[in-house]
Amino acid sequence: MNSRTLKIALAVSVGLNLFAVGGGAAYLISRERIERRLDDQRRAGREGPLREVLQTLDPATRDRVRTALRASALAARPDFEAARAARREAIAAAGAPTLDPTRVDALLVQSRAAEMRGRARIEAGAVAVLATLSPEDRKALAPLLQRRSDARRAAAHHGDEAQRPAEARP
Repeated sequence: MNSRTLKIALAVSVGLNLFAVGGGAAYLISRERIERRLDDQRRAGREGPLREVLQTLDPATRDRVRTALRASALAARPDFEAARAARREAIAAAGAPTLDPTRVDALLVQSRAAEMRGRARIEAGAVAVLATLSPEDRKALAPLLQRRSDARRAAAHHGDEAQRPAEARP
C-alpha cells in the first residue's frame, strides 16, 4: 500500500467512527426522551394536587377516599375502553378507500357517549366520597370535580393568560 491509499483508508475510518459515535449519541438521547415520556405517562394522575391533598388527610380518611376513588375509576374503565375502541374504529372507517360519513359520525357519537358515561361514573363516585367528609376535607377535595383535560389546558396556558386581553379569555 502506498501512502495515498493509507490516507484514504484513515479518512474513511475516521468518518465511519465519527458516524458511529454520532449515531450512538443520538440513540442515547432519544432513548432518554422516550423513557422520560413513558415515566410521565405512567405517573399521570398519581401525582400533583390530589396526591398532596390526600397526604394532608388523616390516614383512615385517606385510605377510605383512595379506595372509593379507585373503585369508581375501575367501574368507569369499561366505558373509557369502549370510547377508545369506537374512536379507533371511526378513525379506521375514515381512512377507508370509500368514506361512509354516517358510520364515522355514528362511531364518534358512540365514543362520546361512552366517555360521558365513564365521566359520570367517576364524578358520581367523587360526589359520594365528598358526601362522607368533613367540610374542611370536602373543600380540599372539591377540585376532584374539575375535568382533567380542563386542568391540563389551564396549566399549559397559564402563562398565556396574562398576555391575552380580558375579552379573549374563556
